[in-house]
Amino acid sequence: MSNGTLVIFSFFIFLTFFFALTSPNIVLGDNQITGAGTTFFTTAWLMVFGAIVISFKTFKKINRFLRYIFIKQRIKSAIILLLLVICWQLVFVLTVHPAIGFDAGAIHQALTDRTSAEIRAYYSINYNNLPLLLLQNFFVQLFASKTWLFFDLLTLLFVDLSMFFNLLSVALVDRSRLATAIYLHAGWLLLFPMIIVPYTDTWVLPIVSGYLLCYCIARHKRTNFFVRLIAIAAFSILLIAAYFLKPSAIIGGIAIGIGEILFALSKFKLKRPRSWYPLCSLLFSSAVILGSYQMISQKIKNQKYIQVDQSRSIPAIHFISMGVSGDGGYNPNDALAMAQIPTKAARVVYSKKMLTKRLKSKGILGYTGFLFKKHQANTADGSFAWVKEGHFITEDPNPTKIGFAGQLKQFVYLYGTRLGDFRFAAQTWWIILLGIIALGWRDRRNFVQLLRLALIGGFIYLLIFEGGRSRYLIQFLPYFLIMGALTFKHSLQTIHELFSFLRNGSSEKNLNNEKK
Repeated sequence: MSNGTLVIFSFFIFLTFFFALTSPNIVLGDNQITGAGTTFFTTAWLMVFGAIVISFKTFKKINRFLRYIFIKQRIKSAIILLLLVICWQLVFVLTVHPAIGFDAGAIHQALTDRTSAEIRAYYSINYNNLPLLLLQNFFVQLFASKTWLFFDLLTLLFVDLSMFFNLLSVALVDRSRLATAIYLHAGWLLLFPMIIVPYTDTWVLPIVSGYLLCYCIARHKRTNFFVRLIAIAAFSILLIAAYFLKPSAIIGGIAIGIGEILFALSKFKLKRPRSWYPLCSLLFSSAVILGSYQMISQKIKNQKYIQVDQSRSIPAIHFISMGVSGDGGYNPNDALAMAQIPTKAARVVYSKKMLTKRLKSKGILGYTGFLFKKHQANTADGSFAWVKEGHFITEDPNPTKIGFAGQLKQFVYLYGTRLGDFRFAAQTWWIILLGIIALGWRDRRNFVQLLRLALIGGFIYLLIFEGGRSRYLIQFLPYFLIMGALTFKHSLQTIHELFSFLRNGSSEKNLNNEKK
């Protein structure tokens, strides 16, 4: 991969890092911007953390103890921490599992009511959500349950399965970074309440992590021929599964495809039979992708679970047009127009008209400024826009403080007294992850470069299509998390050199002042 990939990625990731650093989520105390400030809960934890840092720097015994626990025994400590976080996830889901509205609610409703005109109209217009409905119905038939708790537990399973696949990928690429990967994933899972929202954002995660793992297996130098074939086939099938569940989730697969094509062409020699292997692998993968697409497409098209009219489905250009309106996010007027305009051709014409009108009204400079603001809205929020789209939890947004469940809900409900504490913690984790990735620019390994290319594609996709909130980044989290683990060593080196430079610069300045 060329240095151009690194340059473009650095532009996007440092911009994202800056936006995260300046997010209102990181404000301590009263927050006039978000309306949900931090409480003494955050202050207490910061005081504890500060005391630990001071003790680490001051007392040798504490320094040695912490180094032994978190560095020398890092694998054991990281695994124990991760297991504790998984236990916490179970407690959280078993305690807080409310009904969810919006699209997740429409999918759950169709599991019991598939004949009403309203629900059939929803799936005719939002045809892209039909695969998730069929998948959820499969689990309903398998386990004979359709409660919100059941689907939250499934969501928890899928999110943690994604974590497990990510850790395996890191171990295959660079085993020395496994402990770092576990720590990063533990921080993510601890601060990820999306496990109570059974929707495509979370359900697609193990599929994305799965095809990344398959690629790592296929690319590993110790993988034999038959295992490599199986891994390539599994990669191709999972890529198509990701496409049907959430089309933009295949961006990582596209990045891998581009990288492999460039690699194959650079090594290709007509008279060297071994140089044909990469091209043959690409052809095999393409054949499996085509076959998988046809099979799944026919399965969805011929489904008998719910009657839909595919001709009423929203065209892709609608999401591009909507992505230029307002802050680049959801536009209720556009959505209403898609429901009212009778034919698909007319909906395409309307969307093109609105897109052209919006681009002309902005002009080149205006559109450029709009893209900067949209990228900020797409990426800055480390809580992934939790309850920023309105109160999608159908319970009372002002939870009671009675009992353990009531106290937990204070962190995640719209008018919870500790919502600001959750956002502060999530934002801190997000800043740390982005900082690691941004400062890890020295890592030029092919797989890391492919992950950078995937995130460039993700950033550009969200700038073009509907965005406006960081919830859409959830599907790309495997790229962020794996890259953060792999580049951590290089990031530490950069930070060390930066502090050395500042320290030496300060020493030279003081010396010059003394001479004067």
